[in-house]
Amino acid sequence: MCVTQNVNAIITPRLSCLAVTHDKFSDTETTLVQELHLVTNITVALLAAFLGGVVARRLGLPTIVGYLVAGIAIGPFTPGFVGDVEAISELAEIGIIFLMFGVGLHFSLRDLWVVRDIALPGAVIQTMIATVLGIGLTQLWGWSLQASLVFGLALSVASTVVLLRGLEDQGLLNTIHGRVAVGWLVVEDIATVIILVVLRAFGEGGTSLLETGLLTLGKAGIFAALMLFLGARFIPWLFARIAFMESRELFILTVVVVALGTAFAAAEFFGVSLALGAFLAGVMVSESTTSYQVGADVLPFREVFSILFFVSVGMLVNPLYLIANAGQVLAVTALIVLGKPIIAAAIAFVLPYPARTALVVAAGLSQIGEFSFLLGSAAVGLHFLNADQYSLILAGAVLSIVINPLMFRAIHPIEKWLKRNPALWARLDRHGPASLPPSEHFRDHVVIVGYGRVGHHVVDVLEYLKIPRLVVDAEATRIAQLEKMGVPTLFGDAANSEILKHAGLEHARALVVTVPDEATAEVVVAAARRIAPKLPIIARAGTQPGVVRLSALGAQDVIHPELEGGLEIVRHTLLRLGLPAIQVQQYTDIVRRDHYDSEISTPDEFNLLEQLLHAFRGMEIIWHELGANNALDNVTVAEAGIRDQTGASIIAIKRGEDIIANPKSAFKLQAGDIIGLIGEEGQVVAAKQYLHSQERLNAP
Repeated sequence: MCVTQNVNAIITPRLSCLAVTHDKFSDTETTLVQELHLVTNITVALLAAFLGGVVARRLGLPTIVGYLVAGIAIGPFTPGFVGDVEAISELAEIGIIFLMFGVGLHFSLRDLWVVRDIALPGAVIQTMIATVLGIGLTQLWGWSLQASLVFGLALSVASTVVLLRGLEDQGLLNTIHGRVAVGWLVVEDIATVIILVVLRAFGEGGTSLLETGLLTLGKAGIFAALMLFLGARFIPWLFARIAFMESRELFILTVVVVALGTAFAAAEFFGVSLALGAFLAGVMVSESTTSYQVGADVLPFREVFSILFFVSVGMLVNPLYLIANAGQVLAVTALIVLGKPIIAAAIAFVLPYPARTALVVAAGLSQIGEFSFLLGSAAVGLHFLNADQYSLILAGAVLSIVINPLMFRAIHPIEKWLKRNPALWARLDRHGPASLPPSEHFRDHVVIVGYGRVGHHVVDVLEYLKIPRLVVDAEATRIAQLEKMGVPTLFGDAANSEILKHAGLEHARALVVTVPDEATAEVVVAAARRIAPKLPIIARAGTQPGVVRLSALGAQDVIHPELEGGLEIVRHTLLRLGLPAIQVQQYTDIVRRDHYDSEISTPDEFNLLEQLLHAFRGMEIIWHELGANNALDNVTVAEAGIRDQTGASIIAIKRGEDIIANPKSAFKLQAGDIIGLIGEEGQVVAAKQYLHSQERLNAP
């Protein structure tokens, strides 16, 4: 009995340990499978988005269309790989946070205040009318009132991302028309954030919808007040302190923590949406001196996770339902593409702005996008909309985004058509014309891409020489600075949009690409060469292979600042050694032409260096100043007889600020002239002695 007990006492714990160990291995295996499942979904989703984005750009469409189609391709309604909608949607929540953080980061009350007289009433009235039209349309289809209301609101708000890209591509972003359109969208964005808060409140239900709504709005108000009074001080201070630590990775981590942490705090402690928390965090950061660096650092996170958001949206679309209900899809698209622009234009025509502004606003609002998806997905989660109804919103978004570039291109033809009726045009344009985009009145100008230190110097020199110039830059502060100086500008990324088409390159005298990023410079040079095959292009390179690539893409002159500095040192060294300036300049030009090749490898280089070598060995150059008592004062070059007496020749005379090269025999010398003499060593020594002797002859 005792033996049995002892054996049991030994075996039982070991069996238990084995069981626990087996359980641990099972848990580890399950976790590993889950991790691989998540990695697989992320990889496939991003790969599909990449392929969709490439195809969309090749077709001249916004990349967002490709991302949505990629989501449809891996969604549960199409054959092939089916992604995990729930897993990708959770990641898409991070995309929403970064998307709204970016919107807040670029939100400007100052810009909105400038165009408040048209943006505020225009956005409010247009949103109300478009919502009513959406409600009326869906009521005809027998939808519930709450579904119709959410649907109408989703159709009334346009995509900020699509609008900004459209304005950039048309070169309108920094015009008064573009500013009005952006201000209009800012008002819509603010309204959408408020609607999301109210929607969440109604979704929670409770004993009283009014009580729940007021409570949620109260929480949102408290959170907003805390952010405005505390966050506005703490967040900029935090970024400034982290910036002084001079750790790039720590700064980037701070950006991510502030965006995610604020959104989480808003949802967890105040019961408001992640979107509102992220938006207010972005607004607070926008007031700091580090806002542009934050925007640059958050961009990769925003782009990757927002792509997953758009893919997750596309996964909810049922193509078969849309095909079966093609009539409804076309009706929704017509309301977005035709109804909204007509409403917006009608409102803008009666407000104190030019007719062209109304047409630009109408074109910009003829689409829906990310905010419509946010409203729709929130409504689906709260069971206000079903998946099929949400599919109609998505279908309208995809089709309207595809059509939107055509709407912008239609602005000019519509404007010309309206001008055929002078009385009608005078009524619509009674507020007077705004300034035209630079490309419409510029000729014989120089286009400068990038307004950094190099671009700044180029602009200053051209201004002094009274040469017209146009600057293209994607940083708002630089554009604002240039506008204050009265320099024509185009606001946008020249490498990532069609903005170069509006820079008047066909009529320009030259293009100067000063951006430090080599990949950006290559894209700009290639695009410019396609637009204007004969345009002189001067570009900046960061590496020697970059010099070769930019030259191959069509840049006639490619400057490598570091290698240019080395070449300049060589030039000054040779000149100080007394070598002929013209041949030294020829040598440096050849090196530039050979893409700064550090090896002496071409026949031209060998020949010039041989000439310099012989010049260095056999010839000397000296400079001598004629004193006040020199006998050669007021004597002609022929009468001076320097060549006859010594064999050395006068190659130049410096008189004040002027240089006279190869003076004629009748040219009269004057006291104070600095004479340049060339000859063999003995000849220039004799010439020097002869000039000194002429001074002694006339000495008192």
